[in-house]
Amino acid sequence: MKRVLIITYYWPPSGGSGVQRWLQMSKHLPKYGWQPVVYTTQNAEYPAVDHSLEIDVAPNMEVIRRPIIEPYGLYKKFLGIKKDETVKSTSINEGRKKTSWREHLSIWIRGNLFIPDARRWWVRPSVRFLKQYLKTHPVDAIVSTGPPHSMHLIAMRLKAALGIPWIADFRDPWTEIDYFQSLHLTRRSQRRHRCMEHEVLTKADRVVTVAPDGARRLEHLGANNVATIYNGFERSNVTPPAHRPSDRFSILHLGVFTAIQNPDNLWQALAELCQADQSFCKHLQINLTGQIDSRVVKSIEQRGISEKVSYSPYIPHSQVAQAHRSSTLLLLLLMPSSEPRAKGLLTGKLFEYLASGRPILCIGPEDGDAAKIISETQAGYTIDFEDKEKMKDTIKLLYYKYLNKELPDNTNPKVECFSRRHLAGKYAELLDNILCTAPLAMGHGHQYPTIVHPHIARTPRPK
Repeated sequence: MKRVLIITYYWPPSGGSGVQRWLQMSKHLPKYGWQPVVYTTQNAEYPAVDHSLEIDVAPNMEVIRRPIIEPYGLYKKFLGIKKDETVKSTSINEGRKKTSWREHLSIWIRGNLFIPDARRWWVRPSVRFLKQYLKTHPVDAIVSTGPPHSMHLIAMRLKAALGIPWIADFRDPWTEIDYFQSLHLTRRSQRRHRCMEHEVLTKADRVVTVAPDGARRLEHLGANNVATIYNGFERSNVTPPAHRPSDRFSILHLGVFTAIQNPDNLWQALAELCQADQSFCKHLQINLTGQIDSRVVKSIEQRGISEKVSYSPYIPHSQVAQAHRSSTLLLLLLMPSSEPRAKGLLTGKLFEYLASGRPILCIGPEDGDAAKIISETQAGYTIDFEDKEKMKDTIKLLYYKYLNKELPDNTNPKVECFSRRHLAGKYAELLDNILCTAPLAMGHGHQYPTIVHPHIARTPRPK
C-alpha cells in the first residue's frame, strides 16, 4: 500500500463545502492502493462546525493534528465580535448600510499582512514538524489542497527539502477568486500573491482543479501538467431516503447565497406566475437554507413573494440528502455570464444535486461547464440570468409535470461518473503517474527510487 500525505486545513469537525472533497476522497483511495495520511489542524477557527461528518473518517485512518495560531481572536476583539461566534463569510452582507472603518482596516490587514492568507503562521512549524515525521514515516507522494493556499506552501517546501512528488489541488482559485479585488491590496502585495501562486503552479509535479475552465485558467497563469478532477458526490452505504410526495411545489437552495448569485429575474418570474395562476401560487414554496446575503432577502421582498419563502440556518450534512429528496426542484445558482469565472463555476452542490435524482434548475451561463454536465446527465435545465421568459416557461412545464406526477427520479447512468469512488480512482491514476515520472524521493535521509518502472515493484524503504 503506497502512502500519500494530504495537507488540508478543513477536516471534521469542520462543516461546509471545503471539507467534503478530501474527507470523501481519502475514504476511497485505499481501494486503489493508496493509504492517506491526513495532516490537519488541532484548534482551527471554522466558519461552520458539523460533528456529523466525523462518521465519514475511516477508523484506521492516520490523522495528524497540530496546533495552529490564527489571528481570529484579535480580529473578533477588534471588531467587537463575541468570542464564541464564528467568523462569517466575507462575501455575505448582513444588512448594515455602511462598513465601519474597523472592518475596512481589518480587510486591508488581512490582504496585505497575511499573504497568502491568515494561516501563514502555520507554514513554518508544519514544515519543521513534517520534515522530522517523514524521516521515520515516509510517504510516496504529497497532496496539498487549498484554499487556504498556505497549505500549498507547506507542500512546496517539503518537496524542496525531501524531493517527494507533489500534487497541488485547487478547489478554488487563488488570485482569480471573486473577492481578491476586494482585499484592498497594494501593488506590492498583489505582486507577492502572484509570485507565490506562480511558484506553486510551476513547482508542483501536477496541478489539479475541479473544472475544465479552471484548468485552462491555471495553464494561462503558467501551470504545467494540469488535470481536472471534479468534486463529485458520495454514495452512502445506506439506501437513500425515498422521495416524499409533497403537497407543495417546493424549490430548495442549500448553502451560502451571495449577492452576486441573486437571480432577481427568477423572483420576478415567480411573482408573475403567482399573479397569473392562483393554483401555482397556492402550491409554491421556496426554501433557502444557509447563510443568505441581506441583498437577496431585499430583492425577494421587492418582488412581493416573501410569504412564499422560508429561511433556515445551516443544517448538518447528514440531513442534506433528505432535504434534497423531499423537494420538488433543486435550485443551483452560479453567476451572470458577465463574470469572468461564470462559465467554469462547478460547485460541490451540483454533484450532490445529481446524486439526489431530483430535477435541477440552474441559473447561469448556458454554455458553461455546469450546463454541459446537466445536459449530458439529463438532470435538469440551465437558464441564463437575464432570460426571465425562459424561466417562466420552464417553471410552468415543471409545475405541469408536478401536478400530473410526471417528475421521475433521474436514473441516467452517466451520473455515476461523478461518484467520489470513481473520481478517487482517477486521482490514484495521477498519483501513480507522478511516481513514474518524478525524480528520486527521500526516505530516512537516503535516496530511494519510488518506482523504477510501472511494471517493477517499488524498492523497499531502508530500515
